[in-house]
Amino acid sequence: MNSRTEGYLYLLGFGLCIPAANWLIGNAGTYCVPDGPCLIPVAPGIMAPSGVLMIGLALVLRDLVQRRLGLRWVTGAILAGAVLSGFFAPPSLVLASVLAFLVSEFADLAVYTPLQERRLVLAVLASSVVGLVIDSLVFLYVAFGSLEFLTGQVIGKGWMVLLALPFIAWLRRRDERLGRAPA
Repeated sequence: MNSRTEGYLYLLGFGLCIPAANWLIGNAGTYCVPDGPCLIPVAPGIMAPSGVLMIGLALVLRDLVQRRLGLRWVTGAILAGAVLSGFFAPPSLVLASVLAFLVSEFADLAVYTPLQERRLVLAVLASSVVGLVIDSLVFLYVAFGSLEFLTGQVIGKGWMVLLALPFIAWLRRRDERLGRAPA
C-alpha cells in the first residue's frame, strides 16, 4: 500500500473517531450520570467519560494524517472534524466538543510538526500528551463547569496513545526500510 492510500485510511479513521466519541459519551459506559456522561473505569477507582478512548486515538491518527498527507490536509481535517464534532455532539455538549477539538488538535499539530522528522515516536507521544491534556481541560470545564473527571480523562486518552506507540515505532522502521519520507 502506498503512503497516500495509508494517509486516506488514517484520515477516514480520524473522521470516524469523532462521531464514535460523541456516541460513546452519551450511550456506553458502566454507569451513566443523569444529564451527564456515561463513564468507564480507566484505572482502579478512576472513571472517565467513555468518549476518551476515541479522542486518544484521534490525536494519534491526526499525526499520521499529517505524516502521510501533509499540513494542508491535516488542517482541513481538523476544521472538518470540528464541524463533525458539533454535528454529532449532544446539544448540551456542542460548544465544549467543538472548542476542545479545535484547541487540542491544533496544539497537537504545533508540538508534532517540529519533532516529526527526527523523532517520530517522541513527536506522537509529546503532541498527544499536550493535546489530550488540553482537550480534557477545555471539554470538562466548558461542558460541565468542573474538572472532576480530569484525571480519568487524561488516563483514558493516555491509554490509547500508549497502545498506539508500538505501531508508530513499527511504521517509522518500515518507512526507513522502504525509503519513505513524511509528506
